[in-house]
Amino acid sequence: MTDLPDDLLRLARSVKGFLPDDEADALRSAAATHLTPGGVMVEIGTYCGKSTIHLGHVAREAGATLVTVDHHRGSEENQVGWEYHDAELVDPETGVFDTLPRFRRAMLDAGLEDVVVPVVARSTTVAAFWRTPVDVVFVDGGHTDEHAGNDYAGWSPWVRPGGALLIHDVFPDPADGGQAPYRIYLRALDDGFVEQPGTGSLRVLRRP
Repeated sequence: MTDLPDDLLRLARSVKGFLPDDEADALRSAAATHLTPGGVMVEIGTYCGKSTIHLGHVAREAGATLVTVDHHRGSEENQVGWEYHDAELVDPETGVFDTLPRFRRAMLDAGLEDVVVPVVARSTTVAAFWRTPVDVVFVDGGHTDEHAGNDYAGWSPWVRPGGALLIHDVFPDPADGGQAPYRIYLRALDDGFVEQPGTGSLRVLRRP
């Protein structure tokens, strides 16, 4: 497993986000196992950059590139009146939810701006013109069936043979969380991805 240096670990823990330490460790381990030197990894759902720090470190160690895709306006659950709304992430001038400034600061503080390529757009927009095979795709975007389904349909075909599809917030029991990530996890199994050891709500699936 690729350990995170203490300074980056402290930074990652300070960044707003929803990634427990044990799942972060498993995320780095899965990414490091499947990422090749000079390869490409794609993260869907950047938020403020917590998981991006973990994946960016792995990319640096491998001499690879991490592309992270997010419109930075927040998912459904981040909007006003929803459970995961954070008023600190609302631009006081526009009144619009905006995680991009926090993300950019996190990448600067982490020293990862030369490794991480942020794409500020909707996942479907980028997937429509993407043509590069990918070592690792990490799906952690919108949690509705529409958005999770689009992320899976748009990005899973680009996982190279031997590469990995990582899906976050997979909860088989509806009492534990939303079911959309669980449903795309089942789709991946039906499509021939092979499950590898995961941790918590993180699922690791390898393309044969």
